[in-house]
Amino acid sequence: MDQWEMMFKLILSGVLGALIGFERRSRFKQAGLRTHFVVAVGSALIMLVSKYGFQDFLEIPSVSIDPSRIAAQVVSGVGFLGAGTIIVEHQFVRGLTTAAGLWATAGIGIAIGAGMYIPGIGATIFIVIGLEIFNRVQKNSAHCLGKVVLSLDGIDPVLDILKNSKVRISNIQVNRHYNKNNKDSEAKIMFRMYSVNQSQRKDIMVNILRIPYVKNVNIE
Repeated sequence: MDQWEMMFKLILSGVLGALIGFERRSRFKQAGLRTHFVVAVGSALIMLVSKYGFQDFLEIPSVSIDPSRIAAQVVSGVGFLGAGTIIVEHQFVRGLTTAAGLWATAGIGIAIGAGMYIPGIGATIFIVIGLEIFNRVQKNSAHCLGKVVLSLDGIDPVLDILKNSKVRISNIQVNRHYNKNNKDSEAKIMFRMYSVNQSQRKDIMVNILRIPYVKNVNIE
């Protein structure tokens, strides 16, 4: 294959990966435009090397080549990169979509490197449109995460405020642990709230902070 055609494949792969990365970046995700661009170009390059990089060995009768072996390692290798974008915080998992996007971007790079232009471009358009559609759908069920650190006597008043906040609340969890500094026990209330706007979030935080037993409250 002409090496200029290979360069075209790398450029096209980078552009397609950047489209997915731009969508992720617009959502303030950890892996954005640059990461997806590099993953796409790198995957296309590995596919080109796997497919065309060992043609000089084909003249040796005793040597057999499987061009899919190197490219196959991209699928598992990108998994480690995607794992770095997944964050587990207070039993809530974030970054799964971005990790899946990196994995899909690697697949697009492999497809372009293999010369499958229509499937690669089609997958990119389908992923970008799908992400945009599902992001809009998710806004209707948007949620925020909250955490309240307080002494044990303040658990009931905080739970009453959350119950009377007139928003849909799920995943309320109370963890009790020993505080070495104050030599007493304290609790952490972690919760997930749905259909909460900025004004409601502020009112809930203010009402919780008025409770004297509350030490810290955070809703994001």
